[in-house]
Amino acid sequence: QVQLVESGGGLVQAGGSLRLSCAASGIFFRSNAMSWYRQAPGKQRELVAGINASGNTKYADSVKGRFTISRDNAKNTVYLQMNSLKPEDTAGYFCNIPRPYGPDYWGQGTQVTVSS
Repeated sequence: QVQLVESGGGLVQAGGSLRLSCAASGIFFRSNAMSWYRQAPGKQRELVAGINASGNTKYADSVKGRFTISRDNAKNTVYLQMNSLKPEDTAGYFCNIPRPYGPDYWGQGTQVTVSS
């Protein structure tokens, strides 16, 4: 059974930083791409950042230069370092494993709130 458990969310002032973690179990972690999505109230869920098995990364334009995704295969964990946070970054953040031949795996999410 695949489980994704996010942590690290919280309340931070604008300009501050947070690091999110997503611990995966029940899957051969190192061979899987991992992604972070976010969803703000009343908005669609959007891709924030992704990292493939080779370590190549991609980012939404809105977070480029501020967020960094990384992975530690020894710990089965993917991270999202978020710097220079803005109020518009406020959202639930979800860890994701994309699957081309079945439904994606999702974590339960962690809330990030950025105050102005």
